[in-house]
Amino acid sequence: MTDDDWYDDSDYREAAQRAERATRWGWTAIAGVMGLLATVLLGVVVLFLVVVFGVGYLYMN
Repeated sequence: MTDDDWYDDSDYREAAQRAERATRWGWTAIAGVMGLLATVLLGVVVLFLVVVFGVGYLYMN
């Protein structure tokens, strides 16, 4: 009577694969949010510089 059920590690493999997928999804979400924040920050800086140069131009004239 040989019972190989004790050697079946498919549950662990499936859990590891799910963890890897969740990790990839998590890093993708983090990268997307950081990219969005960087884009917004860059837009705010450009808008600030446009306002500063516009006010400076009006002040000089």
